[in-house]
Amino acid sequence: MENSMNLRPLTLLALAGSAAFLAGCGSYYAVRDPGSGSMYYTRDIERPGGAGTVRFRDGRSDRQVTLQNSEVREISRDEYGQHINEK
Repeated sequence: MENSMNLRPLTLLALAGSAAFLAGCGSYYAVRDPGSGSMYYTRDIERPGGAGTVRFRDGRSDRQVTLQNSEVREISRDEYGQHINEK
């Protein structure tokens, strides 16, 4: 019984560390507007109404964007960083 009591704080510490690590590992997306050919990069996608509409904050301009038709693909953190820092 005494041995399991010593493991409890270690287990809680490991779980807290894992949660902090996972919080930093978000998703990154490239969003293309097929009508204009414009590309956007974002960390979060909303799908209001579920009818194909997507809403997100563009990583380059920091503008809120809503598209009726789009192509969304998940990308790496490095790719996201490269594209939002392009001029």
